[in-house]
Amino acid sequence: MLTSCPRPLSATYDLAMLDLDGVVYIGGHAVPGAPEAIADARSAGMHVAFVTNNAARPPRAVAAHLAELGVAAAADDVVTSAQAAAAVLRDRFGTGARIAALGAVGLFEALEAAGLEVVGVDESADAAVTGYGPDVPWRDIMRLATRIRDGLPWVASNTDSSIPTPYGEAPGHGVLVDMISRFASTTPTVGGKPSPPLLEETIRRVGGSRPLMVGDRLDTDIAGGLAVGVDTLLVMTGVTGLCELVEAPRSMRPSYIAADLGGLAEPQPEIVVTDGRCRLGGWDATVAFDGILAVTGQGSVGDWWRAVAAAAWWWLDTTGTTVQPGQASPPR
Repeated sequence: MLTSCPRPLSATYDLAMLDLDGVVYIGGHAVPGAPEAIADARSAGMHVAFVTNNAARPPRAVAAHLAELGVAAAADDVVTSAQAAAAVLRDRFGTGARIAALGAVGLFEALEAAGLEVVGVDESADAAVTGYGPDVPWRDIMRLATRIRDGLPWVASNTDSSIPTPYGEAPGHGVLVDMISRFASTTPTVGGKPSPPLLEETIRRVGGSRPLMVGDRLDTDIAGGLAVGVDTLLVMTGVTGLCELVEAPRSMRPSYIAADLGGLAEPQPEIVVTDGRCRLGGWDATVAFDGILAVTGQGSVGDWWRAVAAAAWWWLDTTGTTVQPGQASPPR
């Protein structure tokens, strides 16, 4: 069940860990209202960190992109899965360890900043690390995969199966991780979400006694927050839609839901579900005996999503089956 919060989230939590794509921006454009919402959260006393599974770009490049979109950001505000992977390697093998790396500049710079030595795939190494890199040669993948099969410890920046591109969704680093894992009969330690290192590294770097993870993906952002024991806010501006939301297992359900980042400035209402019916803020979300979800009334977009999620999850937990959305569609 969703959690209630009588005060604005920005007054309750002191650190907002924001996923980027689908939350702050979509491609080359800011999500409408996101720059203003982030500025308002900071004015309310919240620290803001930008957390990304993208290991290819260094933090300074991410910060520059955010600034172009009207979001004030310094390199220190950005934490990447490459930095999380580098921290894992440094903690395990020590400063100065030799790391055979496959990836892009963001990964190499993170390793060097952590005091690790980047070496080639054929050189003597203490461990291997992989990250997304569009120009990684196949011969290097083959060589490192055989070394991992033969016992070289392996850390992966993330396991994202897809990435957004100007020409649509494309295979992400997770596809390479899956291939090497099957070939080498082993799995890596993972730095990025939903594994804990990225958010743990963010809290260590930025600080905050009451952090809140904010994202648009259930399987990485929300599951990642749950993995480190922090509350989570799902915003409905990215990849999660109605079908994904109503099917969410307990391991991927957020503490809160908001239409967009403006939800940081809002309290979260108490949710009550009675026999598959949730009345909230002018909306009436009901699951009938045949599992069909119906929503009537009018109110805010955020309350629509909250009422639908609460009713659908009640049905899923009670019956073990997923609701059928029927004619339900979110207001605009």
